[in-house]
Order: sequence, then C-alpha cells, then structure tokens
Amino acid sequence: MIIGVTGTNGAGKGSLVEYLVKEKGFTHYWVRDFLIAEITRRGLEVHRGSMREVANDLREKHGPSYVVEQLYAQAVKDGGDAAIESVRVIGEANFLKEHGALLIAVDADRHLRYERVVQRGSHTDKVDFDTWVMEEEREWHNEAAHDMNVPGVMKMADYTIQNDGTPEELYTKIDAMLATIG
Repeated sequence: MIIGVTGTNGAGKGSLVEYLVKEKGFTHYWVRDFLIAEITRRGLEVHRGSMREVANDLREKHGPSYVVEQLYAQAVKDGGDAAIESVRVIGEANFLKEHGALLIAVDADRHLRYERVVQRGSHTDKVDFDTWVMEEEREWHNEAAHDMNVPGVMKMADYTIQNDGTPEELYTKIDAMLATIG
C-alpha cells in the first residue's frame, strides 16, 4: 500500500508517518528530503523560500507531479508499504490517486500548528507567527499547475484526520483509519 500524506504545516504529517514507519512497517519517502538534496546540489541556502523556488522550478521543467513521481517510483522499486510525505500540488495528488495510492490529510488548529512548528525548529521554521501565516497562505491558493495548493489537495483526500489532541489520540485515529482501509 502506498499512502500520500498531505496537510497543513505543523498539523502532524510527520507524526502520522513516524507512526506508520515504527508501528506498521511503512517506508518513508519525504518530499522535503528530496528538495533539500536538490537545493544543496544547486549550492543554495536551505529555507522555506528556496524549497518553494526549487520545487516550482522542478515542476515547471518536468511536470506538476515530478517530485512525487520520483518518490513513488522509488517506493515501487523498493516494494512494501510506503508513505510519501508532503503532497502539496494538485498534480501530485492526481498522480498518486491515478496510481492507486491513498491520500490522507492531516489538519489542526493554526495556533497549535505554529507552536508545534516552533518546537521542531527545522531550517524552514524559524519565523515569527505573522510571517509563518503569510508564507503558509502563499502556499494555499495557487492557480499554476506547478505551484502549491494545500487546501485543494486536502479536498482530494480519501481520509482526513483532525490532530488537535495528544499523540496517543492521533495514533488511535490512524489505527481506526487503517482498519477501515482493511
């Protein structure tokens, strides 16, 4: 089974994937890692702006689902259950669904998500709340096929998990979702 994971920043996509990997034996393929490798190869600084710039460049040159296609191909080659994290473009979601993958969305309260983002402290998360909101909203409603449209992708999800609680509550929701998949 291949699962694409989408959702808002700080909602718990990584926690969902971590649970699938540790408890269910999934392999993790992360758009972020793919992009960081490309950013590094290009000699650029890793931050949210460069991630968006490089992702859009790759999608413009190779098609709107390019990044996820590369990760999907690797997942198929490797075999077994896989989670592809950070599906953010309509073309990526379409590609996954056309190839039989499930799409799971994760969301949470915006202020709670920001607190989580600040706590994880990655390269792209060292910003104040207003800047974070502005950057997030820039990723939300893009019309270009190569650009991010997180709400549009989330609407395409087969399952949506609201993650406003504890990790244990999230795990219970994941288990319930997996039970309905079979």
